[in-house]
Amino acid sequence: MSLASDTTQPVHGNTAKSGLKITNVEAIYLRLPHVRKLCDSGQDALIVKVSTNAGITGIGEVDSAPLAVKGAIEGPFSHTTASGLREIVIGEDPFQTEYLWQKMYRQSIYGGRSGAGFHAISGIDMALWDIKGKALGLPIWKLLGGGFHKKIRPYASTLFGATPQETAERGRRFRDRGFTAVKFGWEPMGQDERTDIALVREARKGLGDGADLMIDAGLVWDAKTAIQRARAFSEYNIFWLEEPLLPDDYEGYRKLSAATDVRIAAGEEESGRRSFIQLMDQGRVDLIQVDLTRCGGFTEAMKIASLAADRGVPVVNHGFTTYVNVAAALHFLNSIPHSFILEFVVEEETSLREHITRQRIVSVDGYVEMPSAPGLGIDLNEEALEKFRVA
Repeated sequence: MSLASDTTQPVHGNTAKSGLKITNVEAIYLRLPHVRKLCDSGQDALIVKVSTNAGITGIGEVDSAPLAVKGAIEGPFSHTTASGLREIVIGEDPFQTEYLWQKMYRQSIYGGRSGAGFHAISGIDMALWDIKGKALGLPIWKLLGGGFHKKIRPYASTLFGATPQETAERGRRFRDRGFTAVKFGWEPMGQDERTDIALVREARKGLGDGADLMIDAGLVWDAKTAIQRARAFSEYNIFWLEEPLLPDDYEGYRKLSAATDVRIAAGEEESGRRSFIQLMDQGRVDLIQVDLTRCGGFTEAMKIASLAADRGVPVVNHGFTTYVNVAAALHFLNSIPHSFILEFVVEEETSLREHITRQRIVSVDGYVEMPSAPGLGIDLNEEALEKFRVA
């Protein structure tokens, strides 16, 4: 992982490796002073900090409805299947990640089987793996048994321009920055057929023929329309078409996947392996997108990846938030054999990304190096947390 700075230090000694107990879990809501009404989830963030009796603190992130997640973590005990997650894990050994995952899931099952409650489990699980890595002086991908990449190709992930012409300009800009793949998404896609096709045509024109072009439709069509658009977009040699349908329309995904040669990608909306099984087995998508901040953290993501491998489905990450998410994705992608590219968000004007961590993950010569520092290999900027903290 290429970093502007790297101050993360391993924690050594037997004290870090035994007798470790969780003493606190904190969910920190961060928000820019001015949030624009567009699909950019980098404008606010929910950061999770898990503290231990040895002074080792793990960090995680959740990309969801932030205050709903905060409530799911910090809420009180109600009864044995409806409890705030902090109450469930305090006093436990953070090394017992599988046990704690199951405990959190079972004891919050009323509100935690999917959605924000499940997302909250993701943030804590990520922080627990960060603690394990720091305590043992190893990057998370080594703890997961990985090592499939020394570096990985990133794709620039951005929103469409307000017009097709502005989209072309964005494509040229990211191509000139050295990206060999770019994804455009969301508004104004979905307004009408002419605009949809013009956006993709101009995106390809801006990128040129040598770069991979991905299109994120943003949940805007029904299956029939998506089939028509996929066929029209194939003229511009798109690498994949992402989330053209609502996430629960698995039958629509099946029809779409069968009707076009364009790769169909989805998965960022899914919570846990059971919904990914449905997406793959009923929806028949061509590749799945796993967001470590939503899917259940590293513990569940590895199971999802194994299920995908059994089906011959490639796995990529999803992430449009902070460098905490990007770092987690690097460890995950390096721990599975069927990954090949990294989502690397490049929206900067409306993002907390450049503020809240002391390190920046950067692309060098068209690749991002895998992290080598303990845990996630990234530290929070406490001053920035205080500046942008809302709750």
